[in-house]
Amino acid sequence: MESPPSRKLALIIEYDGTRYHGFQTQIGVPTIQGALESALAKVTGEKIRIVGAGRTDAGVHAIGQVISFKYVSRLSLQTLIRAVNFYLPMDIAVKAGNMVEDSFNARRDAISREYRYTILNSPTPSPLQRDYTYFVPVPLDIDAMNEACQALLGKQDFASFTGPMRGKRTERSVYEVKASREGESVFFDVVADSFLPKQVRSTVGSLVKVGLGKLTVEGFKAIIQARRPGLAAPVAPAQGLCLMKVNYPEHKLVKGQ
Repeated sequence: MESPPSRKLALIIEYDGTRYHGFQTQIGVPTIQGALESALAKVTGEKIRIVGAGRTDAGVHAIGQVISFKYVSRLSLQTLIRAVNFYLPMDIAVKAGNMVEDSFNARRDAISREYRYTILNSPTPSPLQRDYTYFVPVPLDIDAMNEACQALLGKQDFASFTGPMRGKRTERSVYEVKASREGESVFFDVVADSFLPKQVRSTVGSLVKVGLGKLTVEGFKAIIQARRPGLAAPVAPAQGLCLMKVNYPEHKLVKGQ
């Protein structure tokens, strides 16, 4: 019997990152990539290496992470998705997928990523939300936070919002950014071409200081302009951050996007 041809597949993944040491594989600790590759190996019988659109940090969640990989199998797409979900732990799931061209790369072909950071701005904590929000008990000034947000727009150097990058470029393009409130929830939504390590969490940490009146809007702008690694502080906790969506050119659109 003739062997089935090699195919390229893109999958949209949702996960609760609470008990994982980030997306990228690490020896001796649980990771999202490790769990996905293990499940794929059980279903296909192949040693598959996946590419993820975003390397989320330990404790960070995702609703719209995208992965891509090649595999050889006679299984239909929907059968493969059901089988992979059977072998995945309950805090990771494949939500949708599509066959893509061999040249498709989930990371390289992405034109933007969308993240949401959620703050519980309430006098009392919520045990049910503790793994998905940053608890800030003092009221936040959303108008001041939004004014500061506008300084993030455009292409600029965000070195102050990450650690030392060892010669790597620190310019990024931010397309959309907003702070908003719904009841006791405060959301920070941002869309950019890509993000530096801990960039969103460092940004939120400084914006919270603005919202608490501990940092002026001009002071926030000065942090951006300083371009000094590690200047933006504190780094907001990981559990409030979620990768919402990864965007691709129309001709490379992943089903379910």
